[in-house]
Amino acid sequence: MSAPSGESLQVVAGARQSPGRRALRKVNAYVALTKPRIIELLLVTTVPSMILAQQGLPSVWLILATLVGGSLAAGSANTLNMYIDRDIDKEMRRTEGRPLVTGEVSPRGALVFGVVLGVVSFVQLTWTVNLISAVLALAAILLYVFFYTLLLKRRTPQNIVWGGVAGCLPALIGWSSVTGRLDVAPFVLFGIVFLWTPPHYWPLSLRYKDDYAAAGVPMLPVVADTVTVARQIVVYSWVMVAWSLLLIPTAPTGPIYAVSAVLLGAGFLAGAYGLLGRAKRDEPLEPMKLFHGSITYLSLLFVAVAVDPLVGLHF
Repeated sequence: MSAPSGESLQVVAGARQSPGRRALRKVNAYVALTKPRIIELLLVTTVPSMILAQQGLPSVWLILATLVGGSLAAGSANTLNMYIDRDIDKEMRRTEGRPLVTGEVSPRGALVFGVVLGVVSFVQLTWTVNLISAVLALAAILLYVFFYTLLLKRRTPQNIVWGGVAGCLPALIGWSSVTGRLDVAPFVLFGIVFLWTPPHYWPLSLRYKDDYAAAGVPMLPVVADTVTVARQIVVYSWVMVAWSLLLIPTAPTGPIYAVSAVLLGAGFLAGAYGLLGRAKRDEPLEPMKLFHGSITYLSLLFVAVAVDPLVGLHF
């Protein structure tokens, strides 16, 4: 008599759970489809953009309405991304525990859930914020799903460069939710996130290079040697830091943002050059140091964007 498989044991264990526990597990699985950690990072760029546009604190209602709509849009894009990538997710250790791979959520359920989130996001933002913010949120969904996931991800090592456009739109959404229009300043914020995305994501790709290779995804570390990847990270880091200084003449920022941009940029560059040095010396790369450091950089830089208008110190 053969031993029961792991899948059979999982089914039996699931059958023994109480209805309430099974329902909670299902809810958690659907929440996981939205990639909550990524949503948190996107919202970090939304609120500071709103505060900068307002030159103060917008109404709590507007902030909440914008964050809810933005979260729903991001959740929609991430869910649809998982629906499309479920075949390669099962090939990678980093993603083999996702709900569509484990069978916790069916492909049809994920597809319906993702579409519903997107529709609700558009309607909610149109009704509670304004049409331009709703259109921008819809554009973010479409860009992430069709431009990045379907068109670029499996075809070019530049996938994360141009596919990262979708992740830059929360800065525009935040600004337009307050002003009802787009100006130069939000596009500078957009550019910071755009230029930050490659040196943020390529270290993660270095860490999971073998996973991406096994799944046939041509991330830059899969098709280029580590020194080349590290050099690209340094180049993008320099351009990103220089671009971040453009906010000083294009928006009413003060010394808090200026000093923060310089110091945080210097720290980011030190991390990028450290990675390049280790790559040249053929030492352990430790790319996750730069990956986590990049999250800290973006978060603190946008905190500085928010603090400046609240403190009111301007050049």
